Amino acid sequence: MSALGELGSLRGKKTAGQKKDNLAGYLFLAPWLLGLFLITIGPMLASLYLSFTDYNLIQAPKWIGLDNFARMLSDQRLHNSLRVTFTYVFVSVPLQLAIALLLAVVLDRGVRGMAFYRSIFYLPSLLGSSVAIAILWRQVFGTTGLLNQLLDVIGIEGKGWISDPSTALGTLVVLNVWTFGSPMVIFLAGLRQIPSMYYEAASVDGAGTLRRFFSITLPLLTPIIFFNLVLQIIHAFQAFTQAFVVSGGSGGPSDSTMFFTLYLYDRGFGNFDMGYASAMAWFLLVIIGIFTAANFLLSKYWVFYDD
Repeated sequence: MSALGELGSLRGKKTAGQKKDNLAGYLFLAPWLLGLFLITIGPMLASLYLSFTDYNLIQAPKWIGLDNFARMLSDQRLHNSLRVTFTYVFVSVPLQLAIALLLAVVLDRGVRGMAFYRSIFYLPSLLGSSVAIAILWRQVFGTTGLLNQLLDVIGIEGKGWISDPSTALGTLVVLNVWTFGSPMVIFLAGLRQIPSMYYEAASVDGAGTLRRFFSITLPLLTPIIFFNLVLQIIHAFQAFTQAFVVSGGSGGPSDSTMFFTLYLYDRGFGNFDMGYASAMAWFLLVIIGIFTAANFLLSKYWVFYDD
């Protein structure tokens, strides 16, 4: 057999082997691909279609075009849910990140038993979105809850923090701030990546603790702050379980804890207005997309990289 013939035979065998390997790879990916198309992409496309229809879960969807989105302009309860959600996001996210960064700086100083403290501080992030913790929160801030019992010990008369419109949203803000463990661990990992030579040079120049923090730590940590900011804003806009359980699914007194997601659930599964709920879901997606894009556009003015 000639050399060209042997080369062609080897290529044919190699191609057959590659096809077999590719087939095996696709078989391993098949469960994930099925989940992607059947559980994620499929329902998304279905909800996009339903957002342009009048659908009550019983009768067939009826195409109505942009009517669902036009109804949002005059829906006062939706406007209130947006106000409540924006307040929740703008207050809870900065407070959560500030506390997470503060504790990360403290733990980065080499506290004895740091692994234990790190685990304890991270635990609320694992439980913060659970139904059990939301129920516990109702017991803490209820009329006869733990907080009022502690206030009674020092002679201060408490109140129903959850049933009062002026404080109901604040209890949910505190609950979100309490789940600072996840961003704290990410901050701690970022602090460990800052070269010690910068701090040594600053100490030689006589820079104090605050000066080193604002001139070295904070600028070099801005990529991590940006990462946590984007993630926590998205998470805060999607908050649902806390408001649903703490308010009993009613949106709280005077709709003071009626998050956008909670109102979406009420319209879809309470009023069976699934077409309008689908339109709300896509509107929320647009809002989150705008905030995420704005963060990326503005990041070039305040996020600094070591390179």
